[in-house]
Amino acid sequence: QVQLVESGGGLVQPGGSLRLSCVASGSIFCITVMGWYRQAPGKQREFLATITSGGRTNYADSVKGRFTIARVNAKNTVYLQMNSLKPEDTAVYYCNYRRLGGQDGYWGQGTQVTVSS
Repeated sequence: QVQLVESGGGLVQPGGSLRLSCVASGSIFCITVMGWYRQAPGKQREFLATITSGGRTNYADSVKGRFTIARVNAKNTVYLQMNSLKPEDTAVYYCNYRRLGGQDGYWGQGTQVTVSS
């Protein structure tokens, strides 16, 4: 199994920035996709961004230009740099890890991000 631990969430003012981190441990795959998703109360889990071990990225339109995903393969770590945060970005942010071509993969426990004055 793979364990994922997110960190970096917290309270931030509108327009501010946060950097989320996710570290994978356990049975690590060679070629993987890691990503970030979020879920607000009463809403479905929303795709934000993914990055392959080769560095290929995809972003949701809602965060394109504001959020940046990156990873350090040697550390089995993925980051999400979040800039120009808005109140509607408030949610629990989850890290996902899967094998390339795989299915649902593994999820972290989530980290709360609250954007408020």
